[in-house]
Amino acid sequence: MYAVIKTGGKQYRVAAGEKIKVEQIPADVGAEVTLDQVLMVGEGAAVKVGAPLVAGASVKAVVLSQGRHDKVTIFKMRRRKHYQKHQGHRQNYTELRIEAISA
Repeated sequence: MYAVIKTGGKQYRVAAGEKIKVEQIPADVGAEVTLDQVLMVGEGAAVKVGAPLVAGASVKAVVLSQGRHDKVTIFKMRRRKHYQKHQGHRQNYTELRIEAISA
């Protein structure tokens, strides 16, 4: 059984037992989180698509860690204009382990 969920403005295809990194969720490590924005649930050939959400469906997950991704370097330059700009960014994430999908 798998599901397509929406969190942090992005969509993820998840199944029970998988680990995913999503945009930061304010929850403690070890806490159980319920993701209720389920867009689609599928099991074999049977697929339930929501309009826009599947009614009564939810995904339970456990928070494994909170962290930050690797640094992304931004470098802007205008040739012959003596302009250079260096910038860096590290995005926060929450690592989740999917426990169960209920449709």
